[in-house]
Amino acid sequence: MNPRTIKLIDAWLGVPLCWVLTLVRRLAGIFHRGRTTTAPPRKILFLKLIEMGAHVHAYAAVRRAAEMVGRENVYFWVFQESVPILSLLDVVPRENVIVVRTKGLFRIVFDLLRTVWQIRRMKIDAVIDMEFFSRASACLAFLSGAERRVGLHRFTTVAPYRGDLMTHRVQYNPYIHVSTYFYLLVEALQAPPGECPLSKRPLPPQPLPAFHFVPKEEELQRLQQRLDQRAGFPVRHPIVLLNPNVSDIVPLRSWPLERFAETAQQLLARHPNLTVVVTGPAAAAGEALVREIGRAPSADGRRLVNMAGQTSFREFLVLFCLADVLVASDSGPSQFAAMTDIDAVVLFGPETPLLWGPLGDRMHVLWTQLACSPCINPFNFRFSPCQDPVCMSGITVDQVVAAVSQALAERAGRGRA
Repeated sequence: MNPRTIKLIDAWLGVPLCWVLTLVRRLAGIFHRGRTTTAPPRKILFLKLIEMGAHVHAYAAVRRAAEMVGRENVYFWVFQESVPILSLLDVVPRENVIVVRTKGLFRIVFDLLRTVWQIRRMKIDAVIDMEFFSRASACLAFLSGAERRVGLHRFTTVAPYRGDLMTHRVQYNPYIHVSTYFYLLVEALQAPPGECPLSKRPLPPQPLPAFHFVPKEEELQRLQQRLDQRAGFPVRHPIVLLNPNVSDIVPLRSWPLERFAETAQQLLARHPNLTVVVTGPAAAAGEALVREIGRAPSADGRRLVNMAGQTSFREFLVLFCLADVLVASDSGPSQFAAMTDIDAVVLFGPETPLLWGPLGDRMHVLWTQLACSPCINPFNFRFSPCQDPVCMSGITVDQVVAAVSQALAERAGRGRA
C-alpha cells in the first residue's frame, strides 16, 4: 500500500479510534480500580509490522525478552514481508510469527482482525509496540488484550496523538540509537506501570549483542557457480556490490541512478581486477543501472554482472559473504550487511546515522550533515516537505569511490580481499 495512503488512514481513522479506545480503557479502569498486575510476564509479543531492517536492530531486545520468558514464549506480529528476516535471525520459533498479509486493503483489514482474535485466544500478557507514534499499532496493542502494553507516549511533547493506551508509557529519546531504544522497551516491562515516564534506568552496556550470519559452505559454492554463470567468467575478488534500491517508505533516501553508474565506471577504471555486481530485489532497477553504466564510451561490460532480482533473501545475504564492499543508500540492505563480514559504504541523507546507522566497524557512513538533516523522524511519521534532497545529491561520486577504494585497501591489508 502507498505510504501516503497509510498515513491518511492512520490520521483520519487512527485519531478517533485512539480516542474511543482510550475512553473505553478509562471506563474499564473505573470498574477495575485497584487491580494491577505484579506477576512477571509469561508471553511477550513484539509488534513491528513494517521495515525489515528494523528487525536487525531489534535483535538484542528480542534476546533480552527470551532471557525473561524463554524463547518459546516470545512472539512477533508482522506484515508478511518481514517473515524472511525473522526466519534468518531465528530469534523466535517459526510458529510464533503471527503474519498479516498485505495484498490489498481488504486482506490487510481482515488479517488484522483475524490475528487480534488469535492473539487474544493465546492469552498474550505483554505487548511491546515498536512502531514509534503509529496510531494503528497503539490500537492493535490495546485490542490484543495484553495486561502489559509497552510503547511510546507523547506526554508534554508536540507529537502525534495516539491516545493513552499503554500501561507502560515510554518517553521517546531522540538521542539514542534505535537498537538501544528497542532494548529499553523490553526493560520497561520490569518497571511498575505507574512509573512515569519510562525508562528510569541506565542505558545498557554497549555494544549490544548483534546477529552474525554464517552461510553454509554449499550455499557459498552454489551462489558462486550462479554468479560465474551469470557473468560468463570466473568472478573473483575484489567484488563490489551496488544496490540502487530503496523502499517506498522513504523515497527521499534514493541516490541518483546516474551517480551509481558513474561510481561503477570509475571503480572499474581504477581497479583493473575488480568486478561490479548490481544487486537488489527489483530486476528492472538492476537492468536500468546496467544500461546506465554501459553508456560510458570506455565502459567495460565484461566485469559487470547483474544479479538484481536473481536471488532469494537468504541468497542475498550469501552474496554479501562472497563480496568485499557494498554501496547502498540508507535502507534494509545496509542493515543486513552489518550481519556479515562485508564492508559497506552507506549513504545517509534525510535520516541520521546517529539513530539509524548500521552497527559495526565495517560500516562506512557518508552523510552531508546539512542543517535541515534529518528532516524525517518519528514526530512527522517520516514524511518530509522536502522536494529537493540536496542531502543525497550532495554526496559525490568521488567521495563514494574514495570510500570504496579505502575499504578495499583495508581489506587487502587484513588479507580479506
